[in-house]
Amino acid sequence: MTSNNTEPRSPSVNPAARSATFKRVTNETRVAVALSLDGGPLPAHEVEEDAKKEHRSHAAQSSGSQTISIDTGIGFLDHMLHALAKHAGWSLAIQSRGDLYIDDHHTTEDTFLALGTCFRQALTASSSSTPSSSAAGLARFGSAYAPLDEALSRAVVDLSNRPFAVVELGLRREKIGDLSAEMLPHGLLSFAQTAGLTLHVDCLRGANDHHRAESAFKALAVALRIATARVPGREHDVPSTKGVL
Repeated sequence: MTSNNTEPRSPSVNPAARSATFKRVTNETRVAVALSLDGGPLPAHEVEEDAKKEHRSHAAQSSGSQTISIDTGIGFLDHMLHALAKHAGWSLAIQSRGDLYIDDHHTTEDTFLALGTCFRQALTASSSSTPSSSAAGLARFGSAYAPLDEALSRAVVDLSNRPFAVVELGLRREKIGDLSAEMLPHGLLSFAQTAGLTLHVDCLRGANDHHRAESAFKALAVALRIATARVPGREHDVPSTKGVL
């Protein structure tokens, strides 16, 4: 006679993938985004022919847990979005084509608007969430500090469904690479608007503007990862005294 001392196991739960794709097409830009908030494989998405021919590898990275490919036509913007995806734990593909012969405004703004929309759609992709309670089962709040050498930044995030952004990076240069410095805070404001986030991002110190900007994006990435984390045992709970967000 044999005995079985194995503890009974609860049925495993496989949470729905939090992923989405989104395209934004205007007279000024074409932006395509594919996002998986938990890393892993990206959802199926189209890649335009010119991107296949002109593949840029400076903001592309693939590992066992993440796939990242960013191509906006603006090198420093690619660098910031790469850092955001990497440290948030996302798999992310962005392809932007815009009127850069005018300037970088439309391309940067629309890229962040499209990313924010895709982020919001990915949050509501699980079966337990609805557009009015996309934070159900999630931590909701996240905060983080991130250093880069002499620079130090802080980011605080709320999945509030009340878009608001305060971004103080203290940048001194007119441009960093080919990106207008003013477009970094404006881009984060655009992201907050379509993502439905309240976010505060501050660079607390730093002498080098590249370092200031990059530490800010890394801090935001970690804060977003914390805010969007699932809370075991609270899968259907909306983290608000109102009962809805």
